[in-house]
Amino acid sequence: GWADRLIVLDRGRVALSGTPAELWSEADRLEALGVKGFTLARLAAALGLAGRWQDADAAAAAIRAAGWRVANGTADRLRRADAERADGEVLLEVEDLTHRYPDGTEALAGVSCAIRRGEFVAILGQNGSGKTTLVKHLNGILTPTAGDIRLSGQSLRGQPLTRLSRHVGLVFQNPDHQIFAERIRDEVAFGPRLQGLAEGEIARRVEEALEAVGLAGAGDLDPFVLTKGGRQRVAVASTLATKTEVIILDEPTTGLDHRELEGMMALIQRLNRAGHTILMITHAMAVAAAYARRVILMRDGRIVRDGTTREIFGDEPVLFDLGLTPPPVVQVGNRLGVPALTLEELVGSLVPAAEGQRGRGAGERG
Repeated sequence: GWADRLIVLDRGRVALSGTPAELWSEADRLEALGVKGFTLARLAAALGLAGRWQDADAAAAAIRAAGWRVANGTADRLRRADAERADGEVLLEVEDLTHRYPDGTEALAGVSCAIRRGEFVAILGQNGSGKTTLVKHLNGILTPTAGDIRLSGQSLRGQPLTRLSRHVGLVFQNPDHQIFAERIRDEVAFGPRLQGLAEGEIARRVEEALEAVGLAGAGDLDPFVLTKGGRQRVAVASTLATKTEVIILDEPTTGLDHRELEGMMALIQRLNRAGHTILMITHAMAVAAAYARRVILMRDGRIVRDGTTREIFGDEPVLFDLGLTPPPVVQVGNRLGVPALTLEELVGSLVPAAEGQRGRGAGERG
């Protein structure tokens, strides 16, 4: 890394301090303080290896030198597991979508994609690539300059775009840009109230939504007494209460500490497993790798790649060309010849030397 010294604060006191080398193996203490430990240190510990690795190249070389090999058929096994997660019918279709802002800026230049029911999609790209502009069309905040959007096969041309908002909810990057009520309960009730629901149904939905995001009993609090992560949960609850099929989250982990991030992503994963279709804009590459099943890459208002997460993260040159850096564990896996997306997948793919001899040749990409 770039830092000479790391200082970890806890409740106004210095809880840990040292060089990166000194804190390298302190993953448990760091995570107890709400800070993510070094991923490569976790990998070394899981394999029983000593030493500090500067980068993925050094890690892969040390793992090979210690005799670890990729178990036979690993790549095929991982891809088969991906393929077994069947998604439903096409829910949203975007065809040749173009958007120009009033100052003439072309933010989208002919974007086409289809989103299926039950998918978990990460949209990646540098700032200004068109990610947020695209998703704002998917719930009717923005209107296309040209092109078409279809919902369940029906074109939205000539129809009020508010129809989209009943099916697609958007949680803004900064929850403070959408939270306005003085009580959490009123904030979460706002969407259902707009839908004209009876007060009894509204109250039931508010309680359900608050329970789903871990805020049961907090309805009478002011949202602004919560942390950023807590306010993010209020924003998610507001979307949940409207029961939209699709939930779009714009940078849901920005500004969250490690504990809040893990809690937010566990919630989003539960929503996906419960049947919600998830679209997530993120710069957190490790989050995209661990949770999304499909990745859309954008640059200059266009989609440049669209594929499974494993496929996209296995093609490092494409990511680096877009200014995106794959997580360290993904880079190590790619160097060892296994398309692992998480630390658990990588460790589970490796076997000691004796077993590795029987699985010789197993590390090919399949």
